[in-house]
Amino acid sequence: MFDPAPEHPSSASSSSSAPSPFPYPYPESHSSDSEAAPAPHALLAPVLGLLGRWSGRGRGEYPTLPADFTYAQEVTFSHDGRPFLRYEARAWLLDADDAPLRPAARESGWWRLQPDGRIEALVTQPTGIAEIAVGYAADGTVDLSTHDVALTPTAKNVTATRRRYTLTDDGTLTFTHDMAAVDQPLQHHLSAHLRPTK
Repeated sequence: MFDPAPEHPSSASSSSSAPSPFPYPYPESHSSDSEAAPAPHALLAPVLGLLGRWSGRGRGEYPTLPADFTYAQEVTFSHDGRPFLRYEARAWLLDADDAPLRPAARESGWWRLQPDGRIEALVTQPTGIAEIAVGYAADGTVDLSTHDVALTPTAKNVTATRRRYTLTDDGTLTFTHDMAAVDQPLQHHLSAHLRPTK
């Protein structure tokens, strides 16, 4: 659920740390042709076009919110050579001049690709929501719908979502997010147009 963080000053703290004596030896790849990273697993073929970092602007709405809003979003897909896609997304609210207001939604998880093109996704959010979603990847589109939702005791009551990612001919990644929450039926919540970034 898109849940803006409260506005308050951030407190910065500095600390020193030593390098890990056991650095993780397996690099991840954000592209399908990186020489330094492992080759993508064959099961990732339907989603190879998503690999990388994407960013752009979107709009959001929901009946329980006081007003529609504009936000920026960054989404990253990577892999480590296994048939899993690592997924991270973060968003922040924008004002009328597209200046950042404050952090908003954030989520991360894994997509498990199956031989028949199905996807089993695990997605968690710091607002106390953990989802299992299932769907498919075909013809440049990934469509995921809720299979189950787990909530912490104080999380908002989200009961279902649907996420759709579509790669367009001009290289844009479009994203739409429908949601059923707080006694509202499944309906449009977010949409964004994202472009590949470094």
